[in-house]
Amino acid sequence: MIFPRKKTPEFTQPWWESSHRRKNSRGTIVVVAILAGSLGGFLGANSTNGTVFGHAHIVTSSSSIERAPDSVAGIAARVLPSVVSITTRTADGGGTGSGFVIDSSGYILTNNHVIESFAATGGTLKVTLNNGEVYNATIIGRDASYDLAVLKIAATNLAALEFGNSDKVAVGDPVIAIGSPLGLSGTVTLGIISAKNRPVTAGGTAAENSFINALQTDAAINPGNSGGPLVDSTGAVIGVNSAIASLGSTSQSGSIGLGFAIPINQARTTADQLIKSGKATYPVLGVSLDMNFAGTGALIAKTSAGIMAGGPAQKAGLLPGDVIIKFENREISAPEELIVAVRAKKVGDTITLSYVRGTKEQSASLTLIAAKN
Repeated sequence: MIFPRKKTPEFTQPWWESSHRRKNSRGTIVVVAILAGSLGGFLGANSTNGTVFGHAHIVTSSSSIERAPDSVAGIAARVLPSVVSITTRTADGGGTGSGFVIDSSGYILTNNHVIESFAATGGTLKVTLNNGEVYNATIIGRDASYDLAVLKIAATNLAALEFGNSDKVAVGDPVIAIGSPLGLSGTVTLGIISAKNRPVTAGGTAAENSFINALQTDAAINPGNSGGPLVDSTGAVIGVNSAIASLGSTSQSGSIGLGFAIPINQARTTADQLIKSGKATYPVLGVSLDMNFAGTGALIAKTSAGIMAGGPAQKAGLLPGDVIIKFENREISAPEELIVAVRAKKVGDTITLSYVRGTKEQSASLTLIAAKN
């Protein structure tokens, strides 16, 4: 199962608190270490006049560590100032998520499911910059179909992230995920691109599900990472961290090395639309799919609503009951795969697909249109 990396719910007893760990009043995690008795006895036996190892001379190194700009530390130092923590508080509770600056005038990109409850019921929405400054935020626009939202804060001269090209990403490329997992802001994790074009269903509620043609990564992503950037080895953002896979057990809700990010090329298009009009759209074939179809491919629903009147599919000659098995050069084995393949395109794109009617395979060419909001 695939679950969105939702904003982290607030709780009174963090999972890291145990008999060996505690959290002090200043919010710092303190680890209690127990020294071996033999070591303590050894130190006591060799102390002289209150000085441990009376004849030892402690030498402090004056050398400094050189960190190359393209090292993980160098990339993190450049990217961290652009990554923010997002906190919501509503009548139903609150939580945290992540985001990043996409324009120096205060525009921030995040996941829709991070701010979904606030958008629905109201409350408070705050953004904390990496330097600790806190701002009230407003929603410029949000889109559940792509699980993206753009926020605005009253700040200027912010450090905005550089956009990469997610179409050029290759499996095996090193990546870094940055965000606020479990509310721990500024957390950096390292991994690679494990796969591309993964069909992932995400979103905060069943009513606002999104279908993502995702980048898969083994960089650790946990609750609270949602909306944070996935960056490449140059520090350019190539994805928006959005979901992780789960083992299906309530005892395993953290990273298992299967994280998913919205490709930045799609996120950038949607963000531009949200900033310009507050709304975003996505392309459609003009068909309704049977999501319960158990066979191979995507079955066009065998109802009168299976084909949209005057839509691309009808103009191309498709009929209810046709099974779409290929979209461009991509094999389609399930309806979700067709949905994410279509949404990875743009309105106005002309595509080809293959379908089966009865026992005969056929092909068609059609031009995608915008979905009706």
